[in-house]
Amino acid sequence: MDSNKILEASFIKEMMSTTYNMWRMGWDERNGGNISYLLKEEEIAKFLDISKVIRTMKLPFPIKELANRYFVVTGSGKYFKNVIDNPEENIGIIRVSEDGSYIDILWGYADGGRPTSELVAHFMSHVKRLEVDKNHRIVMHTHATNLLAMTFVHELEEQKITKTLWKMCTECLVVFPDGVGLIPWMIPGSDEIGIETAKKMIDHRLVIWPQHGIFGTGTSMDETFGLIETAEKAAEIYMLIGGKIKNSMTDKELNDLARAFGVSPAEGILNK
Repeated sequence: MDSNKILEASFIKEMMSTTYNMWRMGWDERNGGNISYLLKEEEIAKFLDISKVIRTMKLPFPIKELANRYFVVTGSGKYFKNVIDNPEENIGIIRVSEDGSYIDILWGYADGGRPTSELVAHFMSHVKRLEVDKNHRIVMHTHATNLLAMTFVHELEEQKITKTLWKMCTECLVVFPDGVGLIPWMIPGSDEIGIETAKKMIDHRLVIWPQHGIFGTGTSMDETFGLIETAEKAAEIYMLIGGKIKNSMTDKELNDLARAFGVSPAEGILNK
């Protein structure tokens, strides 16, 4: 099977266009940001010989929950702006081994590269999101500018930051009624940051890394991108007004909004 056929796959095209859009919006400077996309074997087998393993890589510890699962993942040290022109070097397709202790590289990373250094954080988030949503597929990490800026000037308490974002745009409560999770500042790429992020993923699809960026998850690339995009727009409005708020939605109005759209706001944030 011609390995170039994989470039016809919709999931590769999605990775190419999404990474470019994230760079274009200024969210992913240099080699910032990473995406992992959970795929089904039959989706890949139409385009790629999945019996052919290019090389293997050991994981820091086994992740048995993802055994025999396939992913397309952005590369470590790669620039999002380059994916659209050279996907085979900047992204790759991997499979987790049967015991969850290593990955097979099936395509991509053509210059000898490897998946993102934050792969373990991605994998742990995939595990937790699959526990609460069997249709989950995407983990997306980006340095969304205004969400990052907001962590310098807003109180770092997840219920308060959630409420602020909800109040910035009427659609926010509808798009992310589960609110945003928040972890303390931690070393990126470490097992610890992956563990703490995954804990938050049980209740949230968005998790903020202070002074760094945000993790978003979803069932599709569009849903996940749109989720982050909505939160980022709210953060942009917050930063533009500089805290000088004279008019905003009340808790009653937010509760009315939730009822109108049939969503349930995360508990403990709004007064009844």
